[in-house]
Amino acid sequence: MSSSKSNKKGGRGGGAPPPPRAPARTCVGKYELGKTIGEGSFAKVKFAKNVENGDHVAIKILDKSHVLKHKMIEQLKKEISAMKLINHPNVVRIFEVMASKTKIYIVLELVNGGELFDKIARYGRLKEDEARSYFQQLINAVDYCHSRGVYHRDLKPENLLLDSNGVLKVSDFGLSTYAQREDELLRTACGTPNYVAPEVINDRGYVGSASDIWSCGVILFVLMAGYLPFDEPNQMALYKKIEKAQFTCPSWFSPEAKKILKRILDPNPLTRIKIPELLRDEWFRKGYKPPSFTEEEDVNVDDVAAAFDDSKENLVTERKEKPVSMNAFELISRSQSFNLDSLFEQQTGVVKRETHFTSQHPPNEIMSKIEEAAKPLGFNVHKRNYKMRLQGDKSGRKGHLSVATEVFEVAPSLHVVELRKTGGDTLEFHKFYKNFSSGLQDIVWHTEEKI
Repeated sequence: MSSSKSNKKGGRGGGAPPPPRAPARTCVGKYELGKTIGEGSFAKVKFAKNVENGDHVAIKILDKSHVLKHKMIEQLKKEISAMKLINHPNVVRIFEVMASKTKIYIVLELVNGGELFDKIARYGRLKEDEARSYFQQLINAVDYCHSRGVYHRDLKPENLLLDSNGVLKVSDFGLSTYAQREDELLRTACGTPNYVAPEVINDRGYVGSASDIWSCGVILFVLMAGYLPFDEPNQMALYKKIEKAQFTCPSWFSPEAKKILKRILDPNPLTRIKIPELLRDEWFRKGYKPPSFTEEEDVNVDDVAAAFDDSKENLVTERKEKPVSMNAFELISRSQSFNLDSLFEQQTGVVKRETHFTSQHPPNEIMSKIEEAAKPLGFNVHKRNYKMRLQGDKSGRKGHLSVATEVFEVAPSLHVVELRKTGGDTLEFHKFYKNFSSGLQDIVWHTEEKI
């Protein structure tokens, strides 16, 4: 996602081919979308970058027509609003929600340690203590979300992620509500029936908390065994095994682990163990560390409501963006050593109303640096694509000083930044630029000594 910086300080060799054009960037709101990092039957997850602060996030993109088809808008809106308030160490965070005419964009915490089940695929089953540690983190996440009235209903390997420190993060809480429908469940592309509770398969009506616990039990079994407790090539045979909870624990499971699994994988949701009982269980409590975290206050969920409403006022659009390219003549005419304007200005005594500099830094970094330098000087910043307007908050000799800036692409790792006075006094512009430019020194590319 980031541009590499060139080490060359001189010109390009005469025989060298021109640099490849930088691909257009797809942006949604303040986010620049990158590669797809996950794809399901009803959503796609893309890597993204917040162009305002440089933070990396994941954006889950839902098809609005799919949400409408299942008539689950109100419930989905309610659950996503609840999830936005949650800041739990074992749950993937929701930062904000946006919508276009056809899509809903859910901005999520980026978890980059891979899936937990990648470890099993790579190294085989886990030792009981390690499996228990992940299971404890899973139950912490599930318990907390249940206490907020949010149920997962689709816990499976793809939803269990690890961060860079190996901490378990459960994803898609509040997002699986409308995906878990009978017609989709029976389609192999839309779920993993091996992890689904008997009452969900039978469509008898079910309690979200009980079905989540069942799925947690299947996950625990897989962590310790390295294979599924219920696995048949024929789907009807698989469902019959799940309905009767026909499974056998391998010999290396401890008696205590076998006992707790029997209580979790109980086909009757009414007698199945509940989380409060599980938290008191002797096997579960071994090495248990209660989660430590602080809940944030004053979290705004207005964006969630706006994303699901029909109002056009808050809609975003996916747009292709890149800095405007300059041709060679424009670059030469603007460079310090060839700028004819500077000669005329020296002769007539006219004070320049615009200036520019070159930089080898990525355009988003340039934009951020300009904003950082302008705000302490009392300027409000308005951004659009790769253009910015800096508006002074104090009135000078000729009103408020206003400066327009724009980033032009010369090559993938070379940009020219133009600053132009659009309002206010020109002498005040020069005074402003003298102070302003001192904050830009680490991004300006000095190609030659000033004469």
